[in-house]
Amino acid sequence: MDFSIQLSAYYPDKSYGGDRLYRDMLEQAVLSDRVGFDAVSLTEHHLINILMMPAPLQFAVKIADATERVKIMTSVVVLPLHDMRIFAGEVIAADIFTDGRLMLGVGRGAFPFEMERLGVPIDISREKFDESLDVLTALLSREEVSWDGKYYTFEPLTIMPRPARPGGPPMMMAVMVPEAIYHCTKRGFHIQTTPLSGDHQHMLDQTDAFRRGKEELGDDGRHLTLSLSRVAFIASNPHDRQAKIEAAYDYYSRFDNVMRGGPGIVDNGIIRPLPRKQSIEDLAESLLICTPAEMVDKLGPYVDAGIDRVILNVNFGAGQAETLDCIQCFAEEVMPHFADTGAAAEAAE
Repeated sequence: MDFSIQLSAYYPDKSYGGDRLYRDMLEQAVLSDRVGFDAVSLTEHHLINILMMPAPLQFAVKIADATERVKIMTSVVVLPLHDMRIFAGEVIAADIFTDGRLMLGVGRGAFPFEMERLGVPIDISREKFDESLDVLTALLSREEVSWDGKYYTFEPLTIMPRPARPGGPPMMMAVMVPEAIYHCTKRGFHIQTTPLSGDHQHMLDQTDAFRRGKEELGDDGRHLTLSLSRVAFIASNPHDRQAKIEAAYDYYSRFDNVMRGGPGIVDNGIIRPLPRKQSIEDLAESLLICTPAEMVDKLGPYVDAGIDRVILNVNFGAGQAETLDCIQCFAEEVMPHFADTGAAAEAAE
């Protein structure tokens, strides 16, 4: 099983400065590369202070320039917010500039506050995503593509330059609903998912859906991989663990506000924390916040479930020094227990 660090920008205090925040994220990427993580991942979001990365492909190029081997995943780019005729060229350029280390995770968008203000209401995001994905796939794999659809209509054109890798970088589909995971897997896509604050059974439902889809593809699906994201942190003692759990609870009290079904109350870019239905005790059971030895035990079922890559979201409120220590400790005391090369590494070649 492989591991990735999610460079998820959490920005609760605007006085900290976006420049300082992104320097922190770059420092985390450099350390992740040095200590042996398989990948780092970037999440596209606009207008809000959680997962705040409006330019993931630009940052991917910056990271590639500062690192040597780590893969750089988008987790994810929100396709309905982009014009595929422009975005396809940006993807090709970014793949070239990152020396082929880019892995393109794509999704429909999950925050109505963001989507509506950028002109793509959440109720049309699914159908626009589906057409955008078809257009992007065609533009990356064929020359002289024309289109006549609901959201795209254009005469024949060829994206230049052509991809350095046939069809462009590996594409990963971001889906959370088990049935959707099954259908996307059957279409031949790598999968990125997360149970968010959900319990272990929800995670098992997601992994089972991927397994079923992959098995039904037979040999055509052998290369497909499942990456799963979890809030995680190495705690030094019970007091530290409780403090990190409380920080994660506060993080989710903001995340839930803007996620689908939330009211979307945002004050000058800062998401307002709201009361949560889930107890802090139940949340603690769902997250990977524990000592290194406990982390090894908690990750065992992830291997058994067939997860190829765990994406660790360590940015939910801890300071930079603590976060760097967490990344270092995880690499030294946890990763050696899962050192066998998995399908996730092979699929990105």
